[in-house]
Amino acid sequence: MGQTETNKTCSMVCWVIAAVIGIIAFFMMKASLSTFLALILAVIAVVVLAMLLIKLFCGESASSSSATATTAAPAAAPKPTAVKPAEAPKPVETVAPKAEEKPAEATAEKPKAAPKKKAAPKKKAAPKKEAAPAAEGDGPEVLTAARGGAADDLKKIKGVGPGLEKTLNELGFFHFDQIAAWTDADIAWVDSRLKFKGRITRDDWISQAKDLAG
Repeated sequence: MGQTETNKTCSMVCWVIAAVIGIIAFFMMKASLSTFLALILAVIAVVVLAMLLIKLFCGESASSSSATATTAAPAAAPKPTAVKPAEAPKPVETVAPKAEEKPAEATAEKPKAAPKKKAAPKKKAAPKKEAAPAAEGDGPEVLTAARGGAADDLKKIKGVGPGLEKTLNELGFFHFDQIAAWTDADIAWVDSRLKFKGRITRDDWISQAKDLAG
């Protein structure tokens, strides 16, 4: 009983010392860290320091006290035990041997399922080949030069920049009325010769060219 109280007192003292040091550490860390972080670190320091102090001091005092008590207390002399008179041996009943149990049939181990074959990797689909440009004879009517030496400003069509205008001129298109007269086959012919496919229908060049041609 006294040893237990001593251990409790020692542990309490260690916790008080650790708490005091933790408070001091909190105010020191608060100057350079946030209050929350300083508080967390201080609590961790208190717990670690208290456990260390208890292990160093309270553990040693408990072990030394128990060792002293063990050496101080004389070994209790064993009490003499009264010898009982030997009882007459009881007749041993002969038990008939049980029939030998049949050995359990060895259960055949189930063959392990064969490992599933990995599915063969799917072959990558071959890249789609771009449609070959239509034959020259199937295309729209083209000009070798602008009529009257003055070409229309094809950049007025939405989606046509300087680069596309140059390409259209190289293909033989200089005027709005040429573009306005394109059929579906003509659109496909021109589209196959442009870097960016689908611009003609997406930006509706035909309607714009008709409006600009007047």
